[in-house]
Amino acid sequence: MKTFNEITEILSLEIEKLNWQKSPEGLYKPISYVLSHGGKRIRPTLTLMACNLFTDNLLPAIPAALGLEIFHNFTLLHDDIMDKAELRRGMPTVHQKWDDNTAILSGDVMQIVAYQLISETPEKQLKHVLDLFSGTAIEICEGQQYDVDFEHRNNVEADEYLEMIRLKTAVLLGCALKTGALIGGSDFEDAQLLYDFGLNIGLAFQLKDDLLDVYGNESIFGKKIGGDILSNKKTYLLIQSLNRAVGADRMELAALLNISDENLAEEKIKGVTAIYNRLGVNKICEDKMNEFYCKAIAKLEKVGVQDNKKQELRKLAEKLMVRNE
Repeated sequence: MKTFNEITEILSLEIEKLNWQKSPEGLYKPISYVLSHGGKRIRPTLTLMACNLFTDNLLPAIPAALGLEIFHNFTLLHDDIMDKAELRRGMPTVHQKWDDNTAILSGDVMQIVAYQLISETPEKQLKHVLDLFSGTAIEICEGQQYDVDFEHRNNVEADEYLEMIRLKTAVLLGCALKTGALIGGSDFEDAQLLYDFGLNIGLAFQLKDDLLDVYGNESIFGKKIGGDILSNKKTYLLIQSLNRAVGADRMELAALLNISDENLAEEKIKGVTAIYNRLGVNKICEDKMNEFYCKAIAKLEKVGVQDNKKQELRKLAEKLMVRNE
């Protein structure tokens, strides 16, 4: 069994081999720029770790792992445009460094390349993997649309939000694990258990992101703290606050959410955060995050391989929950 660090080293070398030195430069340079920033590379790592549970030969899973990483970064390019995000991984987003059109077109190429790489899956598993990936890609678009819809609604429920992040974030982690397992030769039951493990880790991961956007360290997190607050993004924290705030808290929260003056950005962030603290929604979010984490570990425990083989996945899951970035 390879360690997490050994697998990330393999992935780093394989990503460096990808050739983006093509013309027109304006199309390919942004792709190279995005992938050079590294990031956590969780999805391709999960693909190879899942494969490694069932075989020592990781080579057949590498193209799919790379494809999933490129696809994930494609979604970020478009997501950053829609969110008007200025930073990603501590660096200017592509639409900020270039422009919206560049980010859209470079993202489109990344999606196509992702399909090309995933299509290199061995023939025996190819249909299952392609069907899984295509279904996942559609679900991610559905999740993104829900996210956009929520911006214009004041009555979003917590369960609706959890379904949105399941689609937008969690399904790709599940897909990464199931893809690796299938290529590694697992049966469908174990592949599904790993999918469910990834799904629950993905839900917990996004709730952790919600917390970090408010309570994280900007220099570590790589994004501006309070960005979700400034954009009135319907996070789990805000939804729980809207459902719980009464009296003076409700009036203050409504007033803060109506602030659009950039000069009052810090005041808005501090005010909303103070309300979160008073209502205890940070604890509610942490409890829900831990609930999904425990569900994930329960699924992993049922996977039919020796217990010691699953240790690296357990450690990675734990690391994702205690991270500061």
